[in-house]
Amino acid sequence: MGIFDYEFMRNAFAAATIVAIVSGSIGYFLVLRGETFAGHALSHVGFPGATGAVLIGLSPFLGLTAFTVIAGLGISLIGEKANRDVAIGLVLTVSLGLGLLFLHFYTAYAGMATNLLFGNVLGISVQTVLVLLGMAVVTLLGLLAISRPLLFASLQPELAEARGVPVGLLSAAFMVIVALTTAQAIQIVGVLLVFALMVAPAATALRLTRRFVTGIALSVGLAVGIAWASLLLAYFTDWPTSFWITLLGGIAYALSHVRAWLATRREVLA
Repeated sequence: MGIFDYEFMRNAFAAATIVAIVSGSIGYFLVLRGETFAGHALSHVGFPGATGAVLIGLSPFLGLTAFTVIAGLGISLIGEKANRDVAIGLVLTVSLGLGLLFLHFYTAYAGMATNLLFGNVLGISVQTVLVLLGMAVVTLLGLLAISRPLLFASLQPELAEARGVPVGLLSAAFMVIVALTTAQAIQIVGVLLVFALMVAPAATALRLTRRFVTGIALSVGLAVGIAWASLLLAYFTDWPTSFWITLLGGIAYALSHVRAWLATRREVLA
C-alpha cells in the first residue's frame, strides 16, 4: 500500500500543511518583532488549559485555545519590555506547574499529557483537520487585516506611534493571532516543540532575505517543506514526527548561517 492509502497519513499531511502555512506566516512577524519568547510561553500556557478542561469534562483543544488567547491578551497588556519578559517567564513556569497539578488530580489522562507535550500528528482525525482549517482561515484573515500597520510598527515603532498608528491595539491583536496559531501548532508538535515550527522557518527566512514578500513566502515554504519531509521520514523510520520537525528546522537555520558566512568570505576575498 502507498503512504496515502492510509487515512491517518492523509489527515496528518492535511493538518501539517494547514498548520505549517499559518506558523510560517505568523512566525515571520513573531521573529521580526523579537517576540519569540512570548510565543514560546504561550505554548506552555496551553498545557494547563487542556488538562484543566479535561478535569472539568470539556474538550482539551477548547481549553488550550481559550487559555492561550487569554494569555496572549495578558502579555500584550504588560507594557514595558523588561517587565514583560519577567512576567512571561513566570507565566511559562507556573503554567507547567498547574498542568502537572491538574494531572495529579486526574492521572487517567497521563497519555493525553504526552500527546500535548510532544504532539501526535498521526492521531489527528478528519474533524480535527476541519477545525484546524477553520482556525487557519480566521488567523490568516486576521493577520492580513493588520499586516501593513503591523509591519510598520514592527520596523519603526516610534515613528508609527508618532503617526497615530495604534501600536498597543496592534500588539494585542497580534498576540491573539499568535495564541490561535500556537493552539493549532500544538496539535502537530506539542507544547514543548511549538518553537521549532513557528520560529525556525521564519528565522531562517530572515537570514536569507530582507524583502518582506519574499521572506514571508520563504518562511511558509520552509515550514511546509519541513512538515512534509518530517512526515515522510517518520513514516519510513518510525521515529517521532516532532523529532524530525525540530531536527530539520535546526538544520535549515544552521545552513542559513553557513550561507551567510560563505557570502561574507566571498566579499572579503573579492
